[in-house]
Amino acid sequence: MLPNIDFSLNAYDNEQVRLMEEMCILVDENDKKIGADSKKNCHLMANINKGLLHRAFSVFLFNSENKLLLQQRSDDKITFPSLWTNTCCSHPLNTPLELDENNQIGVRRAAQRKLQHELGIKPRQVPIDDFVFLTRIHYLAPSDGIWGEHEKNLHLVDYVLIIRADVDLEINPNEVKAVEYFSLEELTQKFENPGDWKFTPWFKLISETFLFAWWKNLDNIKKDEKIHKLGFDNL
Repeated sequence: MLPNIDFSLNAYDNEQVRLMEEMCILVDENDKKIGADSKKNCHLMANINKGLLHRAFSVFLFNSENKLLLQQRSDDKITFPSLWTNTCCSHPLNTPLELDENNQIGVRRAAQRKLQHELGIKPRQVPIDDFVFLTRIHYLAPSDGIWGEHEKNLHLVDYVLIIRADVDLEINPNEVKAVEYFSLEELTQKFENPGDWKFTPWFKLISETFLFAWWKNLDNIKKDEKIHKLGFDNL
């Protein structure tokens, strides 16, 4: 664990500040666990510049009409407030259940937990075995700011999970501002003409690099064990 940097969170929402104390899983570039540290420390650019890397996940939920559920992050979020992104993005925690690497079960458990926390989706509607692991992405981009997930920057190994389900939503306003379903054609058009919409960097990058190709063949996507490095060309 790196020394805790003296950076005040007093100006932020109390619940979001509490969540910044959750313990994330530190990994090396091969996604091997090397320790644990707080969410706050994992997202400070000063620590990222020292090589701090943590495990994360991104869930893409499609309904029976093959439409993807997007969420707009709450204005209360400390990192990436108000930006549109994929269905759910978060971190497995440094707990026995979410550290389990057998068949990515720990990440799947974390995904199920956060779908309920953020969107009110009951676990029975998104069974752990229904999550399809596609690949891992090692994302890195530089930052001049305090937070490594501010506007365009972060450093993580991101597990990409797809699940197909019709779900009931009860959004947590502390986490999510709005939700909307998109077809492939609608999302492609939104990226081309975003208007006042702004997207998280990982969502746009995953979409343009992988998602649009996957979307056309959701029933026959093959798991890719490779860790793809994205976002390094700006370094």
